[in-house]
Amino acid sequence: MSGRGPGPDLPGDWSASQADLRWDAFVDANPRATYLQLSGWARSKAANGWAPWPVEARAPGGPIGARILLRRPAGIPWTFAYAPRGPLASVLDRASLERFTERLQAAVSEPDRRADRISHVRIDPEIELDGPDDPEGSLQAALVGLGWRPAPEVQPSVSRVIDLVPDEAALWAGLRSKWRQYVNKARSSGIRVEDRGRAGLPEFHAIMTETAARAGMLIRTEASYRAVWDAFAPSGRVRLLFAVDPDGARQATLFLVRTGSRVVEPYGGMTATGAASRANYLLKWEAIRSSREAAATSYDMWGLVHPGIRQFKEGFGGREVRLIGAFDLDLRRFGARVYRLAETYRGSHRPGAGT
Repeated sequence: MSGRGPGPDLPGDWSASQADLRWDAFVDANPRATYLQLSGWARSKAANGWAPWPVEARAPGGPIGARILLRRPAGIPWTFAYAPRGPLASVLDRASLERFTERLQAAVSEPDRRADRISHVRIDPEIELDGPDDPEGSLQAALVGLGWRPAPEVQPSVSRVIDLVPDEAALWAGLRSKWRQYVNKARSSGIRVEDRGRAGLPEFHAIMTETAARAGMLIRTEASYRAVWDAFAPSGRVRLLFAVDPDGARQATLFLVRTGSRVVEPYGGMTATGAASRANYLLKWEAIRSSREAAATSYDMWGLVHPGIRQFKEGFGGREVRLIGAFDLDLRRFGARVYRLAETYRGSHRPGAGT
């Protein structure tokens, strides 16, 4: 069933792009809608050596599937398969996971060159730890019972999510009082927020580079961010925001992606001047406020990678969400062992939001 949309079987003359459109509609309508499972994300990873592999199956509760990314690092004769924030399903339970697992296991014996020499598949579904879909760890237990095992995370497993359903006054009241003061301070000093397009990517990357140097973190190349923008801009899913001072200098930036009614901020940074002026506080508030104004129902501040970022994001309200993390399914055990051994010495090859 690789390459088919999640609805009824498609006519034989449908093109891949039409199948992608149907899949993306399924993603948008899913309660776990994530840009990492959109067809555009897979396309944006091509320049980094990742190839898309759509895998879908039928389950009693409806379709289940994922846009899986494949990569074979140089010098390793095995391919790593990763379904970022997947799989997605109409009903994600043991029965659907069993069908998905069977589909993956069957794929290794099919004459599909994309599945050639896949060592193992990694998934990290957006399921809250011990939440409604994982009561008392039942979904994790189901995965283990089907042959999956816990694996190193690729995407952050802890985030902070703001419910945008309440009115703007309630969202504003949800900010810590000091945070409201900082927002007002930035505004009173003449900081404003601009919503820019593709032309702003060089300045965005410059701010990200300064942020990375200050925080000691890795970032993408400008071309990689441009690929993500180009993948999602035609469908109106991306926004590039800047906090700008009265002289026109850009002091902070956020890159937002929308899927369904959910907005995520996978990338953001600020200059040292922006930190002093509190421009990043105004920018974050305006991103939250304007997302609600655009009828989004949730705002995901993405990973809480260290205490300083956690504290900053906590001040904007919402709640901390912990996910069940990543799981691996070995399709060729020897290959999986070889790959993991090589990974230990060479470092992981991650297609996540931060690479």
